[in-house]
Amino acid sequence: MKKLLKYTFIIALIVGGYFTYTTYPKLDIVSGFAAKSVASHYFIAGREKLQTEAEDNIEPTMGMASTMLLEGENAAKSDAFGMKKRWAVNREGVGVVLIPSDKKRENVSNAKPNRDLTPINLPYPMGNLPEKDTVFKNVDYPLLQSKVTKVFTDTEANEQKTRSVIVIYKDHIVNEQYTYGFNKNSMMLGWSMAKSITSAVLGALEKEGKVTLNQTNLFKEWEGDDRKNITLANLVNTNSGLEWEEDYTKICDVTEMLFLDEDMTKSQLIKPLIGTPNESWNYSSGTSNLLSGFIRNQFNSQQEYLDYWYSSVIDKIGMHTMIIETDFSDNYIGSSYAWATTRDWAKFGLLYLHNGNWNGEQILNPSWIDFTRKPTNGSDGVYGGHFWMNAGGKYPDVPRDMYSLNGFQGQRVYIIPSKDLVVVRTGVKGESNFNVNEFLSGIISTIDY
Repeated sequence: MKKLLKYTFIIALIVGGYFTYTTYPKLDIVSGFAAKSVASHYFIAGREKLQTEAEDNIEPTMGMASTMLLEGENAAKSDAFGMKKRWAVNREGVGVVLIPSDKKRENVSNAKPNRDLTPINLPYPMGNLPEKDTVFKNVDYPLLQSKVTKVFTDTEANEQKTRSVIVIYKDHIVNEQYTYGFNKNSMMLGWSMAKSITSAVLGALEKEGKVTLNQTNLFKEWEGDDRKNITLANLVNTNSGLEWEEDYTKICDVTEMLFLDEDMTKSQLIKPLIGTPNESWNYSSGTSNLLSGFIRNQFNSQQEYLDYWYSSVIDKIGMHTMIIETDFSDNYIGSSYAWATTRDWAKFGLLYLHNGNWNGEQILNPSWIDFTRKPTNGSDGVYGGHFWMNAGGKYPDVPRDMYSLNGFQGQRVYIIPSKDLVVVRTGVKGESNFNVNEFLSGIISTIDY
């Protein structure tokens, strides 16, 4: 009996040690993700907790977290195995903030952007009025309907989990579909599509002459070392040579930034140079938030910074549903947390389709759009200025000039200039579940060019 107790105790120590080494450090991130996701989906998108947990919080480790939604307190609280409690708090105008473990939710600021939500009195998509009922003779509408419906079709062998698709041809909706429970007013989290919003805000600053792509000495913290030679273009191309690990399956730079850091603009700022600028492409959410910090540094006050993202681009093109969430330090999380309806995501694609022009106003320089679409050195033609490319022919039956906003779980805005098309797809499954080449080439095939 004593031997049995001894061996049981030893096994318990081993199991406990293994848990402590492999799992316990993750619990802060697990409970943080759960609290943030439940709160954002509820307060921004109006989705119930059970739906979010069943459809959006699908990573295996998320099952370790128990989340309580506190509607009256504008908050959600999560913990994993009764440990590592995390709070996420909703605030007017900037969505939900995840409270750092060492901070109190009472210390959350009330800063929010001033916005101009005056409706643009033109039909959608150029304005906020109902779209015109336009029929193109060269579009096979029944065939287009079937091609789009196919990406909503789930089977036991393959769940595509598409939530919405909109197809805009020559500035008119030619197809728009939603899965059950979603519609044109549903808010969709773009995940890394936010990176392209960050790029556009930099483009607006460039048009105003406040920044240039070839400028160096971007941060005072880099003055004493070789990082001072990194250009703004290097950062926008995520080709700076700065150290960064982007792996959502473990504790690393990106997961620590999104779920632990108080000021996400500093996460990449402190990293050393381990490669050669313009020769070291490395996809990095830390760089996107570093650029958010760079944008902030162009203004005399935090309020000007908060306002500018909307006044320069977002509200100017009538993306009035968009909300970009901030970190605990009131910086826009330009890597990951932008919300908008499917229709408003399409507007952003149209801004680029029209070379930065919106209703006759040049919001971004055409040269900025050209830079955005130019493949980054070392990316094999798949990445440009915070946009993804088809220049290398990744999708063989899709025009090489296609470029896109890409986000986790298959959030996409596809821009195809040669076909005068913008296509938006949102969902909770990525490209391993739906065939992008077949999807886009199928849509193109329904239009007689």
